[in-house]
Amino acid sequence: MGKKPPVTRAIHALRAAGVAFTEHPYAYVDGGGTARFAELAGVDEHAVIKTLVMADEHGRGLLVLMHGDREVSTKALARALGVKAVAPVDPASAQRLTGYQVGGISPFATRRPLPVCLQASICVLPRIYVNGGRRGLLVGLEPAALERLLAPTRVDVAR
Repeated sequence: MGKKPPVTRAIHALRAAGVAFTEHPYAYVDGGGTARFAELAGVDEHAVIKTLVMADEHGRGLLVLMHGDREVSTKALARALGVKAVAPVDPASAQRLTGYQVGGISPFATRRPLPVCLQASICVLPRIYVNGGRRGLLVGLEPAALERLLAPTRVDVAR
């Protein structure tokens, strides 16, 4: 029997909100990304959602939730948000903004409240897997629960 993973801020937030979710610990590997979890768990990588930390031209941070097998069109995202530019932040900035280590960034219970943009096509999936607040831990839940907790802006910026 494996050791139970520690409870993260994200897990605390999900429990406090009464969200039904499942925990999925896995062997994290640097650079493995969403494809590694999808392969190990036997799920479609399209349902494994990555949490990306970005900032606009004024340095205002935001989270973008995107399918694991897609990239974000930053030009389309900037247009959708009505700003000139959006770009990924460096790992140190991502950790400072969220309180989570890169590879373990959850959209739940970030250190600072950040606006969340959600790729609209995620909402039609029956179940998604998002980071649970540490490397090697994803949580499975319904997209509606994510929307209820995060009140994200739906965007169509996948490529």
